[in-house]
Amino acid sequence: VTNSAPSMINLIGSESDSQRTLYPYVTGTSVVGIKYKDGILLAADMGGSYGSTLRYKTVERLKTVGKHSIIGASGEISDFQEIMRNLDELILYDNMWDDGNSLGPKEVHNYLTRMMYNRRNKFNPLWNSLVLGGVKNGQKYLGTVSMIGVHYEDNHVATGFGNHLARPLLRDEWHADMTFEEGVKLLEKCMRVLLYRDRSAVNKLQIAKITEEGVTISQPYALKTFWNFSAFQNPTAGAEGSW
Repeated sequence: VTNSAPSMINLIGSESDSQRTLYPYVTGTSVVGIKYKDGILLAADMGGSYGSTLRYKTVERLKTVGKHSIIGASGEISDFQEIMRNLDELILYDNMWDDGNSLGPKEVHNYLTRMMYNRRNKFNPLWNSLVLGGVKNGQKYLGTVSMIGVHYEDNHVATGFGNHLARPLLRDEWHADMTFEEGVKLLEKCMRVLLYRDRSAVNKLQIAKITEEGVTISQPYALKTFWNFSAFQNPTAGAEGSW
């Protein structure tokens, strides 16, 4: 009688292979971030898409990083969890020095760019686009990094569809002396446009604020919407031969 049980080597090999994300399964859509007078604001909805199906409606994609930073993620949710595990280790290691210093948003952003570029060079990328913002010593910082390590800083950033649909609004309406209320209103306008135009967006969002005093992430809430535009009621009007 032969032993048909798999060997330990095969088990270990299959387990290590399963740790690699070959393609996205459950994904989140756009994150939008802006600087305002007192700090940084980030907005993201709470949808998690299983392929083209909006499977999850309570996915939090805005997280704090240490004392001075906040991160938002588009893309594969499990890869974002892996990124947060690495960041938690980084912050813990930094705290263990107990030297009175703590990592600021610029340092965390640099760490993320190196990590994403390193994984891309191994042909094993983390399938996320990230927004990292924060305030330290009165200096506001806002940057983004893609899954292949492309990164930059700006006064306003967006990922996913937001890079195409929200940033034109931000270029027209953003200014450096925006109050908190003006910033929230602008972000809600961007999120409403994304809700209308992005099939992966859901009407349940959070807005995060970070200042010198700390981080505040709002409770989830919905935007007021209007769906009675004629283009919405009869989207194929004038499209001859369409369904």
